[in-house]
Amino acid sequence: MSGNYSSLGSESVVGSVPVAAAAEHVLPFQDSNLQTFPPSDNRGKVAGSFQPPRDADDTFSQPGQGSHGGGPDAPQGWQGYFSAVAYRPYFNVDTVDVLERIKDSLFPYQSDFVEKTSHNPDMYGPFWICSTLVFVTAALGNFAAYLAHKTSAGGGEAWHYDINKVTYAAIMFYGYVGVIPLGLYFLLKYLGVTSGLVQLWCLYGYSLFVFIPASFLSVVPWDIMRWVVVGVATLMSAAFLGLNIRSHIKTASDRWFIVVVSSIVLQLGLGLCWVTGTLLVEL
Repeated sequence: MSGNYSSLGSESVVGSVPVAAAAEHVLPFQDSNLQTFPPSDNRGKVAGSFQPPRDADDTFSQPGQGSHGGGPDAPQGWQGYFSAVAYRPYFNVDTVDVLERIKDSLFPYQSDFVEKTSHNPDMYGPFWICSTLVFVTAALGNFAAYLAHKTSAGGGEAWHYDINKVTYAAIMFYGYVGVIPLGLYFLLKYLGVTSGLVQLWCLYGYSLFVFIPASFLSVVPWDIMRWVVVGVATLMSAAFLGLNIRSHIKTASDRWFIVVVSSIVLQLGLGLCWVTGTLLVEL
């Protein structure tokens, strides 16, 4: 037997079996790097640095990325403003999102609409709300005029609809939602308050939804009922707008009270112009 092996005793075996190697012959093993597989810096999704495939367009749901928010195929520079791809992120909502935001606009006391939509403000809802208001108020305004004509003393005369109501309503709603948030955006920027222009357009657009059901109720030929409906709708819209602007800028500017009151007054003025200019409510 070799000196490096121990004997198995008096057992009847053929040959010899090594029991254990001496201490001075222990082979050192290097530490394995398998736990860092693959052996590169890109450790995949587990390490939190997962990168999407190169053909994945993740800018669709990120309006804040870049100056236009479009994908890599969007035109660069000033030409991007004339491309539909540049405005694609601001219409990245589905039916559930729009209905949820409409529901929030009917509960003004919550005052968290700006925070809920800050990650993905949209112009889809405001555009269709304004478009619906234009045609609904023009149609119902003519219908209210027809009812007034039929119940008047001179009902024998021929009645003619007023197509100009569509123009008046379009100028009023599109102009209000387009110009007033733009002015507020520059005012907040002057006061040092961070706010997005699309975010303000989104807020103002959804604040007008309450006027759609109020338009149908305002056709009722009963002045008291009509003024109650108009007053409640206007107050709800103004409260929704004012409370959300207040929660957004109160901690950032000392002049928040003036801004909020001005926004509420303008919203109340819009409601008055809406009911007297399109629904033929006599003052």
